[in-house]
Parts: sequence; structure tokens; C-alpha cells
Amino acid sequence: MTRRRLAGLLAGALLLAGATGCGIPERSEVRVDGQVTAAKSGSSSFRRDEPPNRLASGTDRAAFVTNFLSAAAGEADRAYYRVKQFVAPEGRSRIQEKQPSEVALTVVRLRETPVITDSTDGTRVTLRVQQIGLLRADGTLMPPVATETEYRFELRAAVQEDKPDTGWYVADPPPNVLLLSDQALRQYYQTHIVYFWNTGRTQLVPDQRYLPLAVPDERRVTEVVKWLTAGPSEWLGPGTSRLPDGTRLINNATGADGRWEVNLDMPVDADDRRVEEFVDQLAWSLPELDGQLELRIHNQTRVTVPDLGQRRRDRPAYPLGGNPQRFCVYDGAVHPLDFGGGEPVDAVPVTEAVNKGVVSAGFSRSHDEVRAALVTAGADKRHRLVVGVGAAPVSIVQRGTRTFAGMGQPVWLRSPAPDRPQGLVVADGTLYRFDSGAQLRAVPLTAEGRVTSVATSLDGHRIAVIVGGALYVAAVNLNGGVVSVGPARRLATSLTDLSAVDWAGENTLHLAGSAGRPAIYDISVDGALETPLRRDVGARVSHLSSYPLNAVAPFPNGNLMYEANGVAYRNSPFDTIKRDEVRDVTPPAAGAQAGNPTAPFFLY
Repeated sequence: MTRRRLAGLLAGALLLAGATGCGIPERSEVRVDGQVTAAKSGSSSFRRDEPPNRLASGTDRAAFVTNFLSAAAGEADRAYYRVKQFVAPEGRSRIQEKQPSEVALTVVRLRETPVITDSTDGTRVTLRVQQIGLLRADGTLMPPVATETEYRFELRAAVQEDKPDTGWYVADPPPNVLLLSDQALRQYYQTHIVYFWNTGRTQLVPDQRYLPLAVPDERRVTEVVKWLTAGPSEWLGPGTSRLPDGTRLINNATGADGRWEVNLDMPVDADDRRVEEFVDQLAWSLPELDGQLELRIHNQTRVTVPDLGQRRRDRPAYPLGGNPQRFCVYDGAVHPLDFGGGEPVDAVPVTEAVNKGVVSAGFSRSHDEVRAALVTAGADKRHRLVVGVGAAPVSIVQRGTRTFAGMGQPVWLRSPAPDRPQGLVVADGTLYRFDSGAQLRAVPLTAEGRVTSVATSLDGHRIAVIVGGALYVAAVNLNGGVVSVGPARRLATSLTDLSAVDWAGENTLHLAGSAGRPAIYDISVDGALETPLRRDVGARVSHLSSYPLNAVAPFPNGNLMYEANGVAYRNSPFDTIKRDEVRDVTPPAAGAQAGNPTAPFFLY
């Protein structure tokens, strides 16, 4: 199967998923790659999915450095060979090789253009970097181990008598480290989502991996099966379950003409449910595959799936129902937003008697019910949480007994257990969980500092939080109706003064902070891939809400709304949210100043 054919199958699967509402989020982040710009045109030929060799840059030193920071990309068993081709023979002993399964690449983000200086001692290169993580052979990006903020090495011209222009060598590479720039990660890998069951085995949780583009298409199924049998990324462990101990792949997966065969060694006591669950994991972890799948256990056929695409439609990865709706707060009450363009606009799902004194709100759908959480302010300006659960419009609510000087937007954890609704909210710098009774209980975090923002993922088993001015993600366990949060993983970002975060997709976040000026970035769930969405917001973002992109309900008019300096905005295109876009409001009296829409959010 060619890569072009594979891409076509993936696109077709996504279009079909969107048309039928199967529950798979949009794979906008499935492939994040760019153009290879460092190699000189015509200087050397190399495959599009492999990094350029040492000679590709010719005599261009800057291009050589860029290519050196790409050399380790690709399949792990050739990483040391590729890097050592860039290193002068006398310096190659500084890089001690490891077994392919132990290869780990140090992924860095360049804080500035590499500095190349000439002196009487030679040509020196200085790299000022931010450590992003450690890319392992299994496709996981672990938290960084190295702490260096700067790397230095010398360039030596590779001049031979009969070949006066043979490029450059790195004379003294950083010892025992394989450097990979974040740009090379974009160019030579694709992000690939695999799925693991939550601890209750009621729905699937996404896990991001990186697959080298150099991996042949016929081996992709094999690689994904190995990832599934090895278990989830470490940070997801507290919120997910593994396959039975001892499960492994027998030989490579095989396939042709729309038929695939996977043979597993699985404990003999594995029941039919566990086998079926693995098929669901595999179907969702390989969305580009349709057609038939035969799963064998110890060479005996256990499950035959005639149509993997239909399997995904019949068994959604996690609940996700209905098109999103936009709301905001206007004059102390929640109101619908109407931007036109065919977006659904419906009434506020709480009664007028409840919808008073509102500062911010968070609504969520669960089966036929609406979960509503309102932050209200009294005459003393103290904030209180009000919660109601039921059929819309919700009329019966519980009011929290505690008040706070400040409280952020409440968010619901999306869970398949409708009888135990749980949400999260930040109040006076502490993260709290709440239930349908509006009872607040502090949530312990392994990250220390003042909590300023929290966001929950589509699957309900991961959160993103800003603690002590830094961005973290963590897995969530909902067993027994109690919210417990696993160890928080800190993400590297070039933004500072972080103020708000929300989930932009299955494995991407919208993050507000500063890049010299207030800005909003799109950032991957591991912090490796950053894309500026709005480089100059104009003022610090105090409130941010996103609808995570997915194929069930495509959202052409933008999935981001935010508030800065008391003014609400939306994206695609970026513009203010105007008063005439707020529904069901009474026009101000003659001579009175109209209010501003604030605290915009999505209901889904």
C-alpha cells in the first residue's frame, strides 16, 4: 500500500465518520509535517520521509546545523549511524551507541537562530534551547531528562585534496546525546493516536505517539499493535488499563486487498470481552484501515471483523452527542450566541429564576440531561457555585455553602456514568471538584503552586491545568464516583505568563500567555508542537473556551472564544463578539450604555 493510498483511505474514513456520527474526533493533528528547507536543491537526493545526509547542505553552515539537528529522525535502529555521519571520525567515540529499543532522542526547541562564529580557533556553533522531552523508540515523548539550556560544538571543514568542497563535520558533538529539533519532529514524524480503555473499561482514552514517516506502510499495523500491547504512556497510567500481562504480537501483522490478520500471544484465561475490547482498541488506533480484520490468539481465530469502519461507527470511542452551541454571559445572565452560518442556536438550558447574578458558567450534555454549573456573585461580590442537573431547562439547583473572592469557569468531566456527575473549578488558587450537590472538595495535585486554570478533555479522563504559572496535564480516575488525579506532567512551552487553557482537540490544547505580547497558541498534549494562533491578542486573556475539534460535528466557524480586558472574542476570523450577536436580550434604555458579552463558552 502506497503512502498516497494510505492518506486517501484516512481521508475517506474521516469523511465517512463525519457523515455518520461515529464518535471519532477529527484527525487534524494526525500528521504534522513541513517542508524540508535545509537541504540545498540538487545537492543530494534523499527520501522525503528521511532526513538529509551530511552532504545535502553543501558548504552552507547554517543548513548543515539544521540538518544535524534532524539526523537522528527516523527509525531507531539507524539513528546512531545517521548522526555519526555528521560527526568527524575522531569525535564519534563521544556518542556511545545503545540497542534500538533503548534509543531516546533529546527533543529541543531552539530559542533563537543558531549562532555560528569564526575565530582563530575555528568555527563554533552555539545552540540556545528549551528542553522539550525524550522521544523513545516506542513513539512516546517522555518528560525531558537533560537540563542544558545551551549546547556548543565546533565545525570542521571536510576538505580533501581531490574534493575541495565536501561539506562540514561536527568535530566535538555533545557527548552521549542525540539531539532532535522540534522542527525535525514535525518534518519526519507523524503524530498517531492510539487508544487505551479507562480503568472501568467503559470508554477509550487517546494516547499520542510519534511514528517515523520512514516506516513502511506495510509495517504500520505491526507498530501500532506493539504500542497497544506495551501499554499506555506513563502519565496516562492512573486513568487507563493495560492488556492482560504477557500479551504480545506473534510475528508481524499481515494484510493485503482490504484484509488484515493479527496474531497475538495472550493469556489463555483472557475472556471474550477482553478480546473484543482489544479489537475496539485496534479499530480506533488504525482509523485509516477499513475492510476485514481477523484476530488470532495462539494461531486460532477468535474474532473476525468484516468491516473495521462499521466497527468504529457501531462502537464509539467515547460518548459525544449533539452539535455544540455557543453561550455567553450578558448583564449577569447566560444568553445564547448567534453567529449565523447554520450554527445551532437554542434556549438557555436553565430557567430564568436560576439564571441570575452569573459571572461565568459551564454546561455539558449527558444523555437526555443537562449538567449546569454557574458561578454567581452576590452584593458582597463574593463568588458562589450553583449546580443543577436534569432535563432542560434545569429549574432545581443546589447552591454551594462556601464563597470565594475569585472563581474560574466551572467545567464538567465527561463520563459515561450519568448518576455521578463530577466537575472541576478553580477558586482562590485551589482546584476543587464538585458534584450535583455543589459540594466542593479540594483536589490534591503533585504540582505545587497557585492554580489559575483547569480544562477537561473530550474523553473525561485527562485534564490540563496551569499551576504556579506552568502548564501541566494529568490523567483522571473516576472509579467509585470520586475524582482522583494522577501525577501531573509539566509541558514545555515558549509562552510565559500563562493565563488560560482549554482542549482544542483530542491531543491539542489552546493556551493563552505571552510571547513578548499577549498571545494564544495551539500546543500538543506533550508540549512538543506549538503553532501560534494569535500572536498579539492585545490584552491578557482572562477566560478561554474551546470546542475540541472532531468529526462528529465539524465546526467551520471556529472553535475558540475568549475574553481579554473585558471584551469577548471569537476566531475564524478573529473578531469581537458583538452585542447584536447575543440573543434574547432587552435593548438598553435611551441614553444608557449597552453591556458587553463576557465569559463565552460552548455547550456540547
